[in-house]
Amino acid sequence: MIAPAAEIAPGERRVVELDGKKIVLFNLDGEFFALSDRCPHQGGSLSRGNSMALIQSPCPGEYSYSRSGEFVRCPWHAWEFDIRTGKSQFDPRRTKVRAFPACVEKGEALQLQAETFPVSVEQDYVVVEV
Repeated sequence: MIAPAAEIAPGERRVVELDGKKIVLFNLDGEFFALSDRCPHQGGSLSRGNSMALIQSPCPGEYSYSRSGEFVRCPWHAWEFDIRTGKSQFDPRRTKVRAFPACVEKGEALQLQAETFPVSVEQDYVVVEV
């Protein structure tokens, strides 16, 4: 569990650390995607990169613009990755950033267990037994 979904607005991202790994969580219009925050090229922080659209050119002088905000560009050397899959734009079969499953669950669906401690009040003092 990272955070309430409402705290990460569409188009925003949040960096978290899970099991010693920095993960960047992206909200693409209510869908959440998680990628390693480390570019596979030389380790640049993808969370600091710009969000981009997909720009394709079938031939010189023509281009198409789609999927606005669905790609992240590494701030160090401009490698671009699909936020939905982690695949690179220049070599999607061999170069990718690690993607992690991310989903939104209702709060009551999560089986959270809070750690509890016995507490007692003695002469206006609160005592916590650990």
